[in-house]
Amino acid sequence: MSTIGLHTAPDHLVITAPTLKSGMAWVEQCLGVSMAPRIGGQHVRLGTHNALLSLGEGFYLEVITIDPNADAPGRPRWFGMDQLTKAAVPRLAHWVARTSDIAAAVAASPISPGMIEPMSRGALDWLITIAADGALACDGVMPSLIQWLSEPHPATALPDRGCRLQQLLLEHPAAQQLQAAWQAIGLADARIVLKEGKQASLRAVVSTPHGERVVG
Repeated sequence: MSTIGLHTAPDHLVITAPTLKSGMAWVEQCLGVSMAPRIGGQHVRLGTHNALLSLGEGFYLEVITIDPNADAPGRPRWFGMDQLTKAAVPRLAHWVARTSDIAAAVAASPISPGMIEPMSRGALDWLITIAADGALACDGVMPSLIQWLSEPHPATALPDRGCRLQQLLLEHPAAQQLQAAWQAIGLADARIVLKEGKQASLRAVVSTPHGERVVG
């Protein structure tokens, strides 16, 4: 199918952790910037909750964990979260890219990013791709796709802590196939650097008030 006019761009980083407290503390250790007071909310449909940190215009970092006060969703949670143990170490597990036409992007991609599902949190509404088993495509290197249905973008409401994404450094054995998928969905951003590696790897280089730091 034709993907002329289809535009896809980096939207946010996904940090998974066993608890919000441990995830937020880990981000602060990595960046030297506090995520308190927490800005975020609950994803009732999937039994998770999050905390957000601005990384510049139209881009943010999300710490997401299973919500201990929520009912079990009766289905696999997103971002491979059902595999997290209480002893899990917070990590940069995934990233999400926003697209102008999520249905067209999913149809065009030779690597499946998952099924399109509606989601909401507070006043925010969006469509996002989620694998039926909750697993991360290509061990997290293939982004989930999102199409925001509400305005403004969530990053607009976040305080500016002086952090900016400089590079997202990705490695994967199937780097060529991933590049082909990104080209098919109109994803091209100089900050995204993909190399072939023996195993999947995600690291984010972030400029902060204390200099460049790495989240990975």
